[in-house]
Amino acid sequence: MTESAMSGMDLDDVLLAVEKAAPVDAVGAVTRTIGVQLDALWVSFLVADMSGRALVRLVHNAIGEVSVGRRQDKDIALVLPFDGGSQEQALRGQRTLVEQIGDRFVVRAPVTQRGEAIGLLEMALSAAPSDAAVQWVSRAAHTLAFVVIANRRHTDLFEWGQRTTPFTLAAEIQRRLLPESFTCEADSFTLSAWLEPAASIGGDTFDYSLARDLLHLSITDAVGHGVDSALTATLCVSGLRNARRRGATLLEQALAANEAIIGNTPAGSLFATGLLGRLDLSTGILDVVNAGHPAPLLVRAGTVRPVVLPANRPFGVLKDKPYRATRFQLEPGDRLVLLTDGMLERGAAALDLPERLRHLIQLHPREVVRVLGDLVLEVAGPTLPDDACLLILDWHGGHGETRSTAGGADPHRASATDHQV
Repeated sequence: MTESAMSGMDLDDVLLAVEKAAPVDAVGAVTRTIGVQLDALWVSFLVADMSGRALVRLVHNAIGEVSVGRRQDKDIALVLPFDGGSQEQALRGQRTLVEQIGDRFVVRAPVTQRGEAIGLLEMALSAAPSDAAVQWVSRAAHTLAFVVIANRRHTDLFEWGQRTTPFTLAAEIQRRLLPESFTCEADSFTLSAWLEPAASIGGDTFDYSLARDLLHLSITDAVGHGVDSALTATLCVSGLRNARRRGATLLEQALAANEAIIGNTPAGSLFATGLLGRLDLSTGILDVVNAGHPAPLLVRAGTVRPVVLPANRPFGVLKDKPYRATRFQLEPGDRLVLLTDGMLERGAAALDLPERLRHLIQLHPREVVRVLGDLVLEVAGPTLPDDACLLILDWHGGHGETRSTAGGADPHRASATDHQV
């Protein structure tokens, strides 16, 4: 692999390949271009499954090989469950790995943007790559992340590949209420969230939005199950987003969610609980409105305790009564855990959440929500009676400083792949 090969594909080549291809072919076009530049025997893109427990080989460019797996039209999706091997290690540890398999050298690089683990770029080479070549593959994988993000707006291909189980109508509605990325890394914080749905959707949602000096976040739980619950959640989340995007204060956002439900449902029939937060990124001061929701948990200096918040009424109850906010100071190293009652009640009550949070303190929030989702299924599943939802915020401080990043993630925040969970 020569230096000229590594420098031969610049950003113009990538953009040209993307724009010339249809959205469903864009990733294939880019990976094919990367493979040609590196004289690869084959090159693949593996997208992270929605369950968080597998990768799905969605694009595979090779000569003389026959692809197998789940098919739709001309597209093939091959599910590869996590087994602790190098694919899982590369994704969880957010590092590029090289493995010799027979006479081939397989390079696996995480496809990541701001901590969102989109998938893996995987290729086979006939000779051991140099350190410079491995770094080039890592940069190519980071570029590929932007290609995926840009093109998934125009096609169902990526979402189809990620869905290894069919969605109900209620689940489809609920899915549209969640942010496009479940993880966000910034210089001063790391955030990740997860939703483990019930058999009949329970209306749980989470949301966040990063402004210049503020982080808005929320977690909500609509009463009931099925389509009615999903529609109530739609009113609640849409009310919050609409107010936030108009520049409303935190209390005004709470009132907007309340009015959205009251004004569009039979009186007193539907409501939602929730926690709304607005974090000042320059100071670490967090303002919170608790609308009848379970208290968040604060992990600080090895201890876990609930954050006592004055309770307001749920959204959708009493039209004109005002809401109250509570303010508290986050300290660097703090981990704040927002959750719904599906993490606490019925079978999930058997999970010692504070003890687990202490044990998982060294893991990236992206891994913590996945592990806790697995544990809830283990103690209360395999089919949950209620949605279980989590949002974890790690506060680092230092807003405005240069973020440390390599290939779309901060390597110092990535989970150690040998950590036992």
